[in-house]
Amino acid sequence: MSNFKSVAEKIRSLENDRRNLVLEIEELKKLADSKAKALESEVSMLREEVRSLRMILGPSETEQEVDPKKKPLRR
Repeated sequence: MSNFKSVAEKIRSLENDRRNLVLEIEELKKLADSKAKALESEVSMLREEVRSLRMILGPSETEQEVDPKKKPLRR
């Protein structure tokens, strides 16, 4: 009989742990999604800044290499 009680107690404990882990996973998914959206927005703004700077500098300036390891910028 005590073996049955310990198994039932273990099942309740594991079910509780499972519930807590599922809640934690859902919260982490929300945080990851939020971070991904923020990064997408930041990348978009950086791309727009690059476009604006290329327009300001003109074609001759953007063809010069900023970093010798990188390929020249092309339009």
